[in-house]
Amino acid sequence: MGFLSILSLAHKWISERVHPGDIVIDATAGGGVDTLELAKLVGPRGCVYAFDIQQEALDRTASRLNPLRAEGRAPRLELLLKDHAAMSEVVDEAHRGSVAAVMFNLGYLPGSDESIITEPGSTLSALRGALSLLRPGGLVTCALYPGHPGGDVEASIVEEWASKLPQREAQVVLYRQLQRPHAPYLIAIERSRS
Repeated sequence: MGFLSILSLAHKWISERVHPGDIVIDATAGGGVDTLELAKLVGPRGCVYAFDIQQEALDRTASRLNPLRAEGRAPRLELLLKDHAAMSEVVDEAHRGSVAAVMFNLGYLPGSDESIITEPGSTLSALRGALSLLRPGGLVTCALYPGHPGGDVEASIVEEWASKLPQREAQVVLYRQLQRPHAPYLIAIERSRS
């Protein structure tokens, strides 16, 4: 048995924090894998916000969630054709400070135009917004991909930002293969409970 992939570990950590009826966010909907996982966890009483700047990504996400809808197990779902940096303005006022988890899967949409990538400036704005929306003990996961053009810069900037978060505000962990500097890796940020 090997180590968990970064996405499997992100899903594991999220599953330990998210409960039926919770409010969650997929900051980068992409193909909908994380959105589906979040939707299953929160169930029909919960709410999932999913952001992406590409309609194709939101279409894939909607399609991936169709079986849950058909079975009546889908949560309230907000598919938003917006940059994730807008999340703190878009999330319902009643949900601010109550979000259980926010997932980021940075980079590009597989099978699409690989020149359309997440950008460090909007990603940092989104991460700041995510922390402001979390409830105490809530979790942000951020999958980073330094192996594609632009991904190394974004990963470095996100890692530096996360490492400087005051411990009284958040705890940060890093999950990475040390012998493979270009392999994807995971950062998780827990909002302090105080």
